[in-house]
Amino acid sequence: MGKGAYGIEPGTLQGIAQQVKEIADLGVQVAVVIGGGNIFRGISGDTLRLDRASADYMGMLATCINSLALQGALEAIGTSTRVLSAVEMRAVAEPYIRRRALRHLEKGRVVIFAAGTGNPYFTTDTAASLRAMEMGAEVIMKATKVDGVYTADPKKDPKAVRFKQLAYIEALQRELKVMDATAISLCMDNNLPILVFDLTVPGTIRRAVMGEDVGTVVGNLSTILAGG
Repeated sequence: MGKGAYGIEPGTLQGIAQQVKEIADLGVQVAVVIGGGNIFRGISGDTLRLDRASADYMGMLATCINSLALQGALEAIGTSTRVLSAVEMRAVAEPYIRRRALRHLEKGRVVIFAAGTGNPYFTTDTAASLRAMEMGAEVIMKATKVDGVYTADPKKDPKAVRFKQLAYIEALQRELKVMDATAISLCMDNNLPILVFDLTVPGTIRRAVMGEDVGTVVGNLSTILAGG
């Protein structure tokens, strides 16, 4: 939603599409998991007096809107894409089938995963971790508006320090809100590193893919100590 309070801001959408295209053009297999908070968050259902499951399903549909928007922006700049939804809606997206998603990646298409896991009570973070495991991803790149993970909120605490590397268990124990606990635990159990970075800076994804020092890497402590 960019600097707006709601919806999809065209400039922001185009900027994200351009960053994704840059790494897809390098031959990197790219899968994207999109949230729907710019339209509706499941936890917002409380104010509407909705039960949690219904509110979460509404949030999943919001992710589908965002997925179609990103697909349109990517296709407009010449990047082939496929949207796969965990909630079946064949008129607008393919149903999520793991082998089909892998095949799209092998063909060089950007795969956009919509509707989270398809189940209420699970966050976009957890959906991203799950899909990353299923796709055999090398890393989860957690896009935020901050350039990494800090000891405290840098907007509120001027003494906050950014971590360059961080162990999974420390992120959990200190409740640093890298991702939700379920997602971090899933990554920890499967030794999948998480890169937290600032999406609002153009070219950041490409820099990260090229091995530059970008954001904060959350991973296995022994691997971090070994400099991996």
